[in-house]
Amino acid sequence: METSEEEPSVETLKELGNKAVKENKFQEAILHYTHAIKLEGENYTLYSNRSLAFLKIKQYYFAIDDARETINLNPAWPKGYFRKGEVEFATGHYNDAYESYKAALKLKPDDIIILEALNRAAKELIRQTENERKVPWVGAGVGIVIGVTIFIADCLLTMKPTHPILMAVVTIMISLIGYGIAKSYRGYVKNQRAGLLEPPPDLNKEEEEEKSIPEEKEVKRTPRYSRSQARLRYKKGKL
Repeated sequence: METSEEEPSVETLKELGNKAVKENKFQEAILHYTHAIKLEGENYTLYSNRSLAFLKIKQYYFAIDDARETINLNPAWPKGYFRKGEVEFATGHYNDAYESYKAALKLKPDDIIILEALNRAAKELIRQTENERKVPWVGAGVGIVIGVTIFIADCLLTMKPTHPILMAVVTIMISLIGYGIAKSYRGYVKNQRAGLLEPPPDLNKEEEEEKSIPEEKEVKRTPRYSRSQARLRYKKGKL
């Protein structure tokens, strides 16, 4: 007589996941939480716990997706907002993290951990804002230094130094280039941060789309004939 193993309960799977997290076995924890979610999809604590596990292995899109689902299932639970803030802080979205921590603190004003996280996000947001304002001007300053260095070298090392006005124009151009490079760098950093929260490419979908593309039918080409051959075929009724 065959015996089937009993399906583990949601609580058992949750405890296994929590145990795996404590042992830094985050991928194993994700498997347990996912199994539990399949059995009880409305359990918001499971999404919260899985969000933490995804965050630990730097799967930021899945981490924030679970945090959002936690909030969706229970908007009055502060930990959902806290989880969302943790992902946003880890990916450099300090303004969003600050707002998420603030929402969590509003629901639980006496929580020291949330308050500390809010202060941490505020400090990083101030630092980030200052950097975004200063970095382009630092690039411009470096450009001026380079231009002045070229001007001094031109005066000391050449028999006929370049006209000062021309050198001033060159210095200004180098400064503007430095400003532009620094500005572009800040834009690149922002795009990199945004990319951390974008969904990964669906490779299965791409393969299905490739398979769904119909193969090009072989085009039947009409043979070409010379004028004399064409007239001959016409007389024979082949055209």
